Amino acid sequence: MNLFSAFAKTVVRRRYHPAIFWGEAQLAYDWIAQRAAWLARALVRDFGVARGDRVAVWLKNSPEFPVALFGVWRAGGVVTVINNFLKPEEVAFILGDSGARVVITDASLAENQAKLAVLRPDQRFIRIEDFRAIAEADAPAPAGLDESDLAALLYTSGTTGHPKGAMLTHGNFLANVRSCLACLDFRDEDRLLVLLPQFHSFMFTVGTLCPLLKGASVVLVKSVSPFKHVLDDIIHRRATILPAVPPIHRALAGLPVGIELPSLRLCVSGGAPLPLEVLKQFHVRFPKLPLIEGYGPTESSPVATVNPIYGTPKAGSVGVPIPEVDLSIRDDAGKELPVGATGEICIRGPNVMRGYWQQPEETGKTIRDAWLYTGDIGHRDADGFYYITDRKKDMLLVNGINVYPREVEEVIHRFPGIKDAAVIGVPDARKGEQPLAFVVVAEGVTLDEKALHDFVREKLADYKVPRHFRVLPALPRNATGKVLKTALREMAKTLS
Repeated sequence: MNLFSAFAKTVVRRRYHPAIFWGEAQLAYDWIAQRAAWLARALVRDFGVARGDRVAVWLKNSPEFPVALFGVWRAGGVVTVINNFLKPEEVAFILGDSGARVVITDASLAENQAKLAVLRPDQRFIRIEDFRAIAEADAPAPAGLDESDLAALLYTSGTTGHPKGAMLTHGNFLANVRSCLACLDFRDEDRLLVLLPQFHSFMFTVGTLCPLLKGASVVLVKSVSPFKHVLDDIIHRRATILPAVPPIHRALAGLPVGIELPSLRLCVSGGAPLPLEVLKQFHVRFPKLPLIEGYGPTESSPVATVNPIYGTPKAGSVGVPIPEVDLSIRDDAGKELPVGATGEICIRGPNVMRGYWQQPEETGKTIRDAWLYTGDIGHRDADGFYYITDRKKDMLLVNGINVYPREVEEVIHRFPGIKDAAVIGVPDARKGEQPLAFVVVAEGVTLDEKALHDFVREKLADYKVPRHFRVLPALPRNATGKVLKTALREMAKTLS
């Protein structure tokens, strides 16, 4: 079994069922299968792609994204996913690191493609505009890949140093899809709304592989600006599941009374921590619509935990381990910690990557005794629910005492007029580090810094309280909504 053969079985069963809604277009499973066959033929016959060769997919969100995936897998290749927000120099590094023989791209990236061609004059390209349907019989027979074969290189965000390619197998993804379908009670008639970048691991698995291997439909949003486009797609296409990052759920919570979303049965938050205040506002606005938080790094394909749909989810928790996956809280020496103790979250299961591409030393640091050490700090409660405290690298040491930025951010979010918040550590000659907060205020609000300082100080120990609150028009975020704290640290240098 591999991802293409799993998809082929779905095509047989759902050939003329809508696979993708794209604006006014309605594209069937057969549409994807025919074009994937064309691509496989081009890769094998025209570009000499053989089993195990890396093929880069450098596309913006489009119906052709899954075509590219299944076409590469049919040809026996390994998908190297490229973040379409990267600059040509960054793309050149990934292509060089992965050894990708071919790049699948489109006209919207023509300017960057021209720059990349200068950096890598021998690089070969396939333009998505050349895709056309052919009879599947014209394509080479599907490669006989199995679950142990490499399916994709998903590169980490590269917030520090060069990005690393997580090596994920067909078995990794098939296991994660299997678990996600069970946890989310996926149904054939579900319509999953995709508005986040398809290149991101969250949308790669949950937004693309899950619905298309199940036989459900993807409602692919053409533009998220203005937000009305998202609402139109939810309502017009009767979307049933919305996986998104916290800023999207915040926007939904702020919708005027009178705008209802009756087709939605489930909202899932991932990619970044969901502030408790946003969860509270969402449930006030949509009391009958579940919003559940899940968690997982790219290296675990990526889903590792999710709050239960049936039963009692816990606010502030990322839920319980998904089927077939184990979690553990461990100290720096690898010793498992008891309930309630804070340590590093570790993951074990069939969804855990093989390692980092051509980086055995980094792989050895990250995977130890079959456990994936995530770099995320958290704890579990007596009921087996897990809580993310922060990233290990984001933790502050104030007078030698641990301070977790997320705890401080949660309190700041509760202050009236605060729209967004992020806390970082800045060097302090006397205490080692001090917390510094960046906040975004609602339109028309003038921040009373003293009042906010007093509010936080009432609720947290003094050493956790930021000494300053800097107002920004918006927090810097990456393509999936995660706050770029490296950018805030650079900004803080100019303020000192």
